[in-house]
Amino acid sequence: MYSSLDNLWLYGISTFVVLWTLGWLYRDSLEVENVKEKYVFVTGCDSGFGNLLCKRLDQRGFRVIAGCLTEKGADDLNMATGPYLKTVLLDVTSTASIQKAMEYTKQEVGDNGLWGIVNNAGRSLPMGPTEWMRMEDYTSTLKVNMTGVIEMTLTFLPLIKQAQGRIVNVASVLGRVAANGGGYCISKFAVESFSDCLRRDIHYFGIKVCIIEPGFFKTAVTSLDPIERELHRLWNQLTPEVKASYGDKYLDKYIQIQRLIMNASCDSDLSKVTNCMEHALMSSYPRTRYSAGWDAKFGWIPLSYMPSCVIDIGLKLVMPRPAKSV
Repeated sequence: MYSSLDNLWLYGISTFVVLWTLGWLYRDSLEVENVKEKYVFVTGCDSGFGNLLCKRLDQRGFRVIAGCLTEKGADDLNMATGPYLKTVLLDVTSTASIQKAMEYTKQEVGDNGLWGIVNNAGRSLPMGPTEWMRMEDYTSTLKVNMTGVIEMTLTFLPLIKQAQGRIVNVASVLGRVAANGGGYCISKFAVESFSDCLRRDIHYFGIKVCIIEPGFFKTAVTSLDPIERELHRLWNQLTPEVKASYGDKYLDKYIQIQRLIMNASCDSDLSKVTNCMEHALMSSYPRTRYSAGWDAKFGWIPLSYMPSCVIDIGLKLVMPRPAKSV
């Protein structure tokens, strides 16, 4: 008797799980229509994720407006894409540059409004031990990754509201787990919280806010040469007393560990990230968060739910010890 009831419950729960999964997969596969009439603005398009995303959206028929920091980046992208992709020079740390890009976009989209904005522009350096940083080392990163995202979003929001569109903000797994000193982790935590607040505030207007959380990928942000140059610069600006507390060999050991981490974990397949961005723009029911990369899905994101002491111990085992540590 009890065995039959137990089996009945088991079958019922299993059937519910299977049907719910199938329903979720079907709902997740639904896409918006008339993409050839939809405009998308992407920042940080000179290289990396933004550059690849623009090419993919252009192939799908979107009207893409690509914000590039340099004229060379804009020219190269124009040559690699069709006539419907437009480029604008954009410095997300400049209010005047953002305003000029918005005015251009407003003329381009007309009554259609802006279907999507992808806040992809970012910088990672300098990263290193917190004590090595000066205030300007923080602000240079925060101006791009945090203030730039906020100002771009607020400036373009009326156009997005007009189209009941999408805001796609690129954060990072380092916005879930703070593994480095410097402004990068701080800025990505800020993008996470800003996006959450924004999503809850504006969903009444039919606007969707999505967060992309990439793991480690081979882009300009993770290139070893600039990382090592910046570490040497930070070391050279330290006082003799601070250097002595770390020891002469600390910098070399720190750089060695950075090389091991980057070489072992950086994925060269950037499409794992741009696929998430495309889904956020094309899906009828986009997800709130997208974890891009196997290291994100099975490493960093699960780690972010663990007690802080687990992360502390892990980093303590990996990173070198200063000469005068207690």
